[in-house]
Amino acid sequence: MPNNVYKFHVGMDVSKAKLDVSITNTPTIFQFSNSEKGLKELAKVLPKKKQTLIILEATGGYEKLAANYLRKKGFAVSVVNAKRVRDFAKASGKWAKTDRIDAETIMQFGKAFNPTPQPLGSLDEEKRLQAINRRDQLVKMIILEKQHLEHSCAEMKTSINKHILYMKKELASVERALEELFSLDKELRDKRDRLDEIKGVGKVTAMNVLIHMPELGKLSSREASALAGVAPFNKDSGQSKGKRETGGGRASVRTALYMAVLSARKFNPVIKKFYDRLIKKGKLKKVAIVACIRKLIIIMNAMIRDNSSWKPI
Repeated sequence: MPNNVYKFHVGMDVSKAKLDVSITNTPTIFQFSNSEKGLKELAKVLPKKKQTLIILEATGGYEKLAANYLRKKGFAVSVVNAKRVRDFAKASGKWAKTDRIDAETIMQFGKAFNPTPQPLGSLDEEKRLQAINRRDQLVKMIILEKQHLEHSCAEMKTSINKHILYMKKELASVERALEELFSLDKELRDKRDRLDEIKGVGKVTAMNVLIHMPELGKLSSREASALAGVAPFNKDSGQSKGKRETGGGRASVRTALYMAVLSARKFNPVIKKFYDRLIKKGKLKKVAIVACIRKLIIIMNAMIRDNSSWKPI
């Protein structure tokens, strides 16, 4: 457990319409609207900026307005995985769930663990994030519509095919926008081009990883694999040795790397050799693929850290 470096911790439970706020040593649970007007009122009751850490759960985007507004005002803000907070609540014996309890639990979680605050992202970073997320949405919708084709009558197939064609045009437009956004940042573009050299990765996967894991190149191998959700953790108790398991991390990175490994295990000599060796040892295919994802993100992290190119052998 880290030493507390903040005097005050502020837990915020965020919903679409409102913010429930719990502040260290304050019995009152404040409530504000999740709007710029509400945030202006919130700023008036917050402790001094240099002494305060504000903690919010990731809630599918509803937290962005508050997080970015408070960062612009100079506050340290950490957006954390909601599952970590719920696990902390259960471990603390708090099974009930209300907005008031959630705000206080988030505050206590922040006080216990001091999660690292994230800096305010630039407008270009936000555009890149939204573009890659929109690309993923379109790909999923196209796959879904193609599945609908199988059991559709002729008239519906015509409608579905029109929709698929439209979405493919939108997909191409979003991918062009992504290319333009990367072209604006020479350093980021160079990183993408180096990762693209890895057989099986490709530009889209490289962009996905760089957007969703901007820390890449500044992490240890263990930190990189943990952030991607593929670091194995022991589950031992006494003399009982449990299976090591992976979990958590950033799902978007893990999904992108999973698709890359499916190709790399056939065409990338380094990953193929590693995968084949694991299979020969009797590892399950799923286990071998996760291990390959871990190896791939470690390679990517080292390439960005060392400003190096891909070495196939």
